[in-house]
Amino acid sequence: MRRVFLCLVVWMVAAQGATAASLSEHLQPYLRVLSGETKQFTLSIDIKLTVDGRPQQAKLTLSRADAHSFFLVLEHEKYSVMLVRDAGRTVFALPVKGVQFVGQGALVGGDTLDPTTVLDRMMGEGTSVTTYYKLLRHANGFLAANALTRLAGLESEDGGTTWTSQRLANLKISFGEDHSITVEAAGTIVKATMVEKPGDLPAAGANLKTMPVKRDELERLLVRGARRTLEVAAPSSELTDPAHEGRAVAHGELRWQGDQRLVLLSGTPAEIGTAHGQLLKAEAERCRDSSLYMVGLGATVDRGAWFLDELREAYRRLEPHIPPDHKAEVDAIADAAGISREEGRLANVFPELFHCSGFALFGKATVDGKLYHGRVLDYMTMIGLQDTATTFIIAPAGKIAFANVGYAGFVGSVSGMNAQQISVGEMGGRGQGQWDGVPMSSLMRRALEECSTLDQVKQLWANNPRTCEYYYVFADGKGPDAVACSATPAKCEFLKPGEAHELLGTGIPDAVVLSAGSRLEELRKRVQEGYGRFDATSCMGLMCRPVAMTSNLHDVLFVPQDGVFYVANADHHAPAADRPYTRYDLNELLNGMPSGAEPAPAPGRAARWYQKTKHFFTGTSEGTLPP
Repeated sequence: MRRVFLCLVVWMVAAQGATAASLSEHLQPYLRVLSGETKQFTLSIDIKLTVDGRPQQAKLTLSRADAHSFFLVLEHEKYSVMLVRDAGRTVFALPVKGVQFVGQGALVGGDTLDPTTVLDRMMGEGTSVTTYYKLLRHANGFLAANALTRLAGLESEDGGTTWTSQRLANLKISFGEDHSITVEAAGTIVKATMVEKPGDLPAAGANLKTMPVKRDELERLLVRGARRTLEVAAPSSELTDPAHEGRAVAHGELRWQGDQRLVLLSGTPAEIGTAHGQLLKAEAERCRDSSLYMVGLGATVDRGAWFLDELREAYRRLEPHIPPDHKAEVDAIADAAGISREEGRLANVFPELFHCSGFALFGKATVDGKLYHGRVLDYMTMIGLQDTATTFIIAPAGKIAFANVGYAGFVGSVSGMNAQQISVGEMGGRGQGQWDGVPMSSLMRRALEECSTLDQVKQLWANNPRTCEYYYVFADGKGPDAVACSATPAKCEFLKPGEAHELLGTGIPDAVVLSAGSRLEELRKRVQEGYGRFDATSCMGLMCRPVAMTSNLHDVLFVPQDGVFYVANADHHAPAADRPYTRYDLNELLNGMPSGAEPAPAPGRAARWYQKTKHFFTGTSEGTLPP
C-alpha cells in the first residue's frame, strides 16, 4: 500500500511540477489553521460584491486565542455582527440593532461553537463544500495543491502566482507576497490575509441592550443555521440528485414518482406520525434546520429580536386551537425523526406568511366543463424547502383520505385535495402577529379530512377563530363549484365565481382568480384570452412566470372530478413553474395504501445471493423450492 501511495505522489509531482509546489507554499499557512496545527491566528477577509444591482462591501475578522476562545466580527453598513466566545460565555452582538444576546454557563449537546471542532459540525454531507474542506483539512500542502488543481480545474501560466479555472465560473485566484489570497468569481472579490497570533478582543456590549438566552440554544442556532446555509448555497449531489430508494415501514411507504417523493400513510395520528418520521428522518431534520435555524439566524440579525422566542410566543397563542390529533402526529414525527418535540411543534407553526396565486375554472371557462383548480405557492425557495418536498397520500383512521402537497415534518396543509373531490389552496396577506386562532395550515388540513362539500368548508372557516389575513380558493368537483375566501380574525367573506371584488377586479363567469398586483393582472389576462379552451395542459400554462414568482416553491393543478392532480416542485436551479409536472391519481394510490403490519426485513447479502443461485443447488427454477 505504501508503494502505491509513493507512486501516486511521484505521478502527481511529474504532472504538476513547480506550479503545484508554489500553490502548496501559498496554501500552507491556511492549511495549518484548518488542521488545527496553528492554535492562535487572526484571519481578515475583505469582500466586495453586488447585491440587487448595488455594490456592497463587508469585512470579516476571525481570531482564535485558545481551545475555547475566539471572536468573529462582520462589518457591514446594515448587517454588522460580533460574536465573542470563551470557556464560560457566548455573546452574539448586533451593533446596528443596539442589542446583544448573551448565553452563559456550561454547554450540553453536540452543536456547539467549540473552536477545535466547529467547522466539522458546520460541514454536512448536503453541501459540496464538504468535499473541499475534507481534502484541505486532512492533506498536507502539496497533496492539497495537486488535488485542487484537478477537482477545481485550476491552471497557472505564471509559475503559480495566479490561478484560473474555467470550470468554476471563471474563477481567478491570486497570491500576494504576504501570503494573502485574492479570489475573484462572478463579480465578487474576496481578499484574505492571516497572521499567526490572536487579535485584540473587541469590546462587545458597549451601549448595547443585553438579552439573556440559553447558551446551548445560541450556539445551536449559529451552527445549524450556518450548516443549512452552506447546503442551500452549495448543495451536494445528495440534495440535487438524491438516491431514489423506496422503502416501507408499518403504516407507511416511501415511493418515487420520477424525481418526486411520494409518501403513503395510514392509521392513527401516532401511527401516521411515526411512519412519517421513520421514512423522512433526514428530510425532516433539514426542514427543521431551514425553518428554525437558517431563517432564525437571518431573522434575528435582520430584526434584532430572538426569533425562536417570537416563534414560541406564536405557538403559545396558537396551541389551544390546534386539534389534539395534529399535535399527537407532530410529536410522533419528532420522536421518530430524532428531533425534539419543541422543534417539531415550532416548525409546524412557521408558515404564517405565504405569497401565492390561485384560480378555479369550470363550466364555460373550460373545454370540457370540468373543474381545474390551480395553486401557485411562492415562498422561500432561498431557504431550501425544496429539498424536503413530499407529496403525501394520507388515510387517517375515521376521517376522509386526502392528498397533501407539502414538506417533510409538516402535518398541516397549504395545498391539498381529498377523496370527496374537495381541493384547497391559500394566499398569505398581512396581519402577522394575530395568532389567537386556528393556524391557517391546521384549518386547511381539517377541511381535507373533515369536509365533503363546499358548504362544510365555508362553515369550518366561518365558525372557527382565525389568524392573520389569508385568502383562499376552495373548490368542489361534485358541482362543480368554487369560491374565493377572504379571512381575517375579524371577518370571513366568500366570493362566488364571476363576482366582482375591489381587490380582484370585475368577475369572470365560471371562474375564481386570486393573486395580487401585476401577477393578478397577468393571470386575469391569460384566463380571459384562453376562456372556453382550458384543459389540464393549458391550465398549467396559467401558472408560468410571471404569475409565479422567482420564489415559486411548488405549483399544483387539481382535477377533483377525476381524482387526479399534477405537482411541480422547485429545485436548486429553477422555480417550480419551470420544472416538469408529475401526475398523481388519488383513488388509485388509496387502493394501494400500506397496511399496519411491519414489513418483512430486506434479505441480507447472503440470502439475496442464495435466492439468485439456489437453482444450481436445488434443481428448481428461481422462486420455487422442492416439496
